[in-house]
Amino acid sequence: MAALFNSILKLLLFLSFLPFISSLSTISISETSNHTLICALVLSPNGNSPFLNCSSSLIVGNANVSISGVVAGDGFVCTLRNFLASSSSAIHCWRFSSNATVMEYKRIYRGPALHQLEAGNSHICSLVNRTNRLECWQWPQFNSSSFLQTFSSIAVGQDFICGLSESGRITCNYGTSVNFPVIDGNYSVIDAGFSHACAISLNHSLLCWGDGVGETPIDDFKALALGENRTCALRSTNETVVCWGQDNFTLPTALQETPFVSIEAKRRVFCGVLKFNYSLYCWGEETDNFRMVFERVLPGPCRSSCPYGILDGSGTVCGQIGSICESLLPPLLQQPFSPPTPEPSPQSQDESSGTSGSGWSGKMVALLVFGCVGSLSLLVSLFFIYRQCDGRGCRVHNSGRLDENGAPAEQGLSQHQNPPGQPGGQPVLEKRLSELASIGNAGHLEEFSLQVLLEATDNFSENHKIGTGSFGSVYYGILDNGRQVAIKRAEVLNSSTRVGGTRRQEDKDHAFLNELESLSRLHHKNLVRLLGFCEDCNELALVYEYMINGTLHEHLHKLEDSPLSSWTARIKVALDAARGIEYLHEYAIPQIIHRDIKSSNILLDDTWTAKVSDFGLSMMGPGDDESHLSIHAAGTVGYMDPEYYRLQKLTKKSDVYSFGVVLLELLTGHRAIHENENGVPRHVVDYAVPYIAQDEIHRVLDRKVPPPTPYEIEAVAYVGYLAVDCVTQGGRDRPSMTDIVNSLDRALTACMAPPLFSRSTTDTST
Repeated sequence: MAALFNSILKLLLFLSFLPFISSLSTISISETSNHTLICALVLSPNGNSPFLNCSSSLIVGNANVSISGVVAGDGFVCTLRNFLASSSSAIHCWRFSSNATVMEYKRIYRGPALHQLEAGNSHICSLVNRTNRLECWQWPQFNSSSFLQTFSSIAVGQDFICGLSESGRITCNYGTSVNFPVIDGNYSVIDAGFSHACAISLNHSLLCWGDGVGETPIDDFKALALGENRTCALRSTNETVVCWGQDNFTLPTALQETPFVSIEAKRRVFCGVLKFNYSLYCWGEETDNFRMVFERVLPGPCRSSCPYGILDGSGTVCGQIGSICESLLPPLLQQPFSPPTPEPSPQSQDESSGTSGSGWSGKMVALLVFGCVGSLSLLVSLFFIYRQCDGRGCRVHNSGRLDENGAPAEQGLSQHQNPPGQPGGQPVLEKRLSELASIGNAGHLEEFSLQVLLEATDNFSENHKIGTGSFGSVYYGILDNGRQVAIKRAEVLNSSTRVGGTRRQEDKDHAFLNELESLSRLHHKNLVRLLGFCEDCNELALVYEYMINGTLHEHLHKLEDSPLSSWTARIKVALDAARGIEYLHEYAIPQIIHRDIKSSNILLDDTWTAKVSDFGLSMMGPGDDESHLSIHAAGTVGYMDPEYYRLQKLTKKSDVYSFGVVLLELLTGHRAIHENENGVPRHVVDYAVPYIAQDEIHRVLDRKVPPPTPYEIEAVAYVGYLAVDCVTQGGRDRPSMTDIVNSLDRALTACMAPPLFSRSTTDTST
């Protein structure tokens, strides 16, 4: 029973500490066919932040750039940078030739913060903070959907990946060349080599599987380094290293009694950081052949907090950006390994039911076990509640988001379609209008007479026309009480035109009803408010609040002198519009896909608050895992999702693509479709994305806006990376509108508060 109690207590503590477990390496090894490149975060002699240096002429990084971790593979080195102010990360990679000449530099990721980065010979994988979602790059065949759970830690081999679940269970996805068994038990550390993997259990014992494992030593371990058919492990008792594997591979004799802080491997080369002076030594091909590569390196990643204490002697190596933490294993688990004892006989169990030599009675042990199991159950329950609610909040009832006045969004109708080929469409209009009125959705709307609207617009004169919408023209009007309104008048075909234009008229009628039905039940400060409607003989019109400052399109592309001439103002407009679209996608019931997000459908009121308008093409959205299929693509050229247009597959991510185009308009000042220097039509995505991906956003920024200040440039670049993610070709790879709102909110906060986004604080690691 005492053994069971200890096991449960260890497991409970392990689970309670597990969310803190992560892995970032400060050492990387790239072994190509005829060259080995060793890179490490090197401590600067003048006390500045550690920077990345490599063992040849290739030097990537400088003392002004803070790097959280580094990985390498065959012909590439990648770094991870974590930005505290924006809770985001970026991965930059350098490709080089056999003589270590840099061939290519590229940013492969910018998005939510990452807390682990691992690389095999060709592939790179990471875990996203909070969600622990698995992301991989340079691995076209990899399918993350084959992993049904999230991970606390991962290990990447040549063509496989293994991960530890939150409970310490191992799951692997294998390539064709690897045949691994099913692994049972709970583990705290995992690592992978070329074709084998190893894991350290909760009691520090070692388990290895795959090809080239060799004879595994029995000892207590806390860290691993796996190469090709070779393995090294760091003991937890005295922090020395033991190595074994192909060709009688061992650690060089001179290093066998030397304590290490960390170890790393790639194929045939192994490296480790010495504990007493943080120098980096490497060994490999020959038994006693080793060399010092760097005199002083960062012994581990700098972290903002250390739950298990700071590594001895490392108090100043991170400067102002954190500390080096002690082992990530909970202290209670760091005990000398003792082999399992045989199960006691029934007789001995009976004897131990009284007062034992340890002072624990059977009843006391039972109570403690019960308490621990109960605590474990509570912990697991709280963990899953956190995972379920984290990042989006828990709704007790399905009332939707409250508007500014505290009123919940009303539940609306599901979308109807006219019967195919029904002439005229007027009976259907009357029926739908009656349905809206009967369920109360139109009850809060005012019904205007045609005469009132004619007087307000001078008989819909051209002088009052201010734009066009999905089903007709928009006019400026002043009502008798002096209230300014915008009136969208539906286009109605005359009798001669109707003979051949039935389908066209039905489309106009549907657009009118879509907008009336949608806006009659939507209430949000970033959606244009519908005041009422008119249905008089053949006249159909919708009456809106008047947006005195016009459209975003006008300010970007028509007005020479616009108040939107600062990056803070433009990011605020983007955030307002994103919040409106997020409301449609996540909080409207049923959810709505707008289908026509563009700069001319984002309006600005007298306080410069942006609001989304024109719901004529909107559709009731499918569930998160569903899509509208076989829908005739609709929208505006230049903004339309290519996946939607090509595959006739409509999802909420179609709106995300359109919004990404709007973000690029805000950044560049170019229209969605514009002419290049030679007068040839060009898409803003094709123009801007390549520069942003190469971290050269300054080359495409709108010249009508003053150049970003040093603290604004990070925020503007962050919005650029967000725009690139929005216009990704595959919808599944685009962020959600909630992710976009959170990102823009962080960017705006940083833009308005310079100290929070200064170079000295944004490039710190976590």
